[in-house]
Amino acid sequence: MAKAGSGTTVRRGVTARRLLGVALAAVLAATALAGCSSTGGKRAEDRAKKLAANGSAVNTPHWTFAMVTHSGAGDSFWDIVQSGAKQAAAKDNIKFVYSSSDQANEQAQLVQAAIDSHVDGLVVTLAKPDAMKAVVARAEKAGIPVITINSGSEESAEFGAITHIGQDETIAGQAVGTELDKRGKKHALCVLHEQGNVGHEQRCAGVKDTFSGTMDKLYVNGTNMPDVQSAITAKLQSDKSIDAVVTLGAPFAATAAKSRSEAGSTAEIDTFDLNAQVATSLKDGTIGFAVDQQPYLQGYEAIDLLWLYRYNGDTLGGGKPVLTGPQIVTKDDADALLSYTKRGTR
Repeated sequence: MAKAGSGTTVRRGVTARRLLGVALAAVLAATALAGCSSTGGKRAEDRAKKLAANGSAVNTPHWTFAMVTHSGAGDSFWDIVQSGAKQAAAKDNIKFVYSSSDQANEQAQLVQAAIDSHVDGLVVTLAKPDAMKAVVARAEKAGIPVITINSGSEESAEFGAITHIGQDETIAGQAVGTELDKRGKKHALCVLHEQGNVGHEQRCAGVKDTFSGTMDKLYVNGTNMPDVQSAITAKLQSDKSIDAVVTLGAPFAATAAKSRSEAGSTAEIDTFDLNAQVATSLKDGTIGFAVDQQPYLQGYEAIDLLWLYRYNGDTLGGGKPVLTGPQIVTKDDADALLSYTKRGTR
């Protein structure tokens, strides 16, 4: 409570508790009287219908929460994050506002714009933490609680966020290295699609920690997929000993598979993150395995935890990140995953 414990926060929390308490009392009273009072029963029924019509499970204040990420254009991963956030926002009577930029200075400007518009809560990513530190501090000074997701687990607490939601990227990378060993791989290529993203560096470093074979890194421009494809193709053509390509985002796995065909390589394609195409590729064997960090859960929990903090002063994690992964998924999981990926929740 201390990090956003302004007078405004406290008053809002108290008001929220009173409102919800009144609402619950009214519903409980109406339920108790339903057997002997048709009027009371009708009131409860009308109230339930009103809440259902609004898409909310609560009648706490209509707070506005903003999410500002480092996503580049067309990155489907963030569509899944938003899917979770929007569903939680609808449940919690929250107005949800999303914006992004893969340029660190622009992301910081978007956060400042959210502060200037007096949002009630902020969700940010810290892919390039140095660029975000000052603006996150300004949010906290303005009494706006901040939750970090996805990238920046190591900096989150230091920057004053109330919690971080996501996977530990080093642990996720280590899980990949172990899986590559299980599959008998000897030479892996780790493809980084965003230079300067600390999470990407941590993933590749984690792979190297546990993989007993050789691992090379390849930096590509993730906002230009034709360039990504040609860069991977050139690498596979120049080094035939590469028997595994590890991409750090689901959209890049399909591109790596095209590069493999172009280069005449037999390298296995493995990837971080999951989408419908990856699930299909797992099923048909185009991709060996994927690391699911459950982006839907990152969006959903971020909004839900901000609501809980505003409403009840709740936090999770005890100063440690709330982990949403990693989970290694393979062909054996594909059928179950396909239905979830097609509706945009995995």
